[in-house]
Amino acid sequence: MAYREIALEKALTFIEPGPVVLITTFDGKKNNVMTISWIMPIDFDGHFVIASGPWNLSFKTLLKTKQCVVCIPAENMLQTTVKIGDVSGAECDKFAHFGLKALPAKTVQAPLIAGCQACLECEVSDVISRYGFVVLHVKRIVRDSRLARGRLWHAVGDGTFTLDGKKSSCRQLMKDKLPPGL
Repeated sequence: MAYREIALEKALTFIEPGPVVLITTFDGKKNNVMTISWIMPIDFDGHFVIASGPWNLSFKTLLKTKQCVVCIPAENMLQTTVKIGDVSGAECDKFAHFGLKALPAKTVQAPLIAGCQACLECEVSDVISRYGFVVLHVKRIVRDSRLARGRLWHAVGDGTFTLDGKKSSCRQLMKDKLPPGL
């Protein structure tokens, strides 16, 4: 047999969901942004779950304001995206520190980030505190067609990242499962 046992700590490196995204919030005074790689769609109606916790300033703001923007970084934003996750918004203005340009959203107070492939304006629809799950409902999506090529960064979970690439279509095999519009 070719299998060999490995450390349990490596489990997430096999199933890290990705993609790596930036979550913006606005607390009434200041914009903030955090990096998240634990995000997952849960239905075809625009609901996503992110995993975070009270150690993140943005998490506290999410619970208070019930809104955010999920920004999909462009291919050239990986290092900035990782660095954003290493700094607390309590310590600095991340938008100024990382040279991010905030753009106004239409349905939420949190900003869009210029230079991202797409931005999803979201409201918090539920919180499952035990696991730090925040269920988001997408209210509006904007996309920069110059940047949106469908390639996303994914965290492997061990400090490395992959950029997805080639797509294979199985739409014909799944046509009875896909909702209208997809």
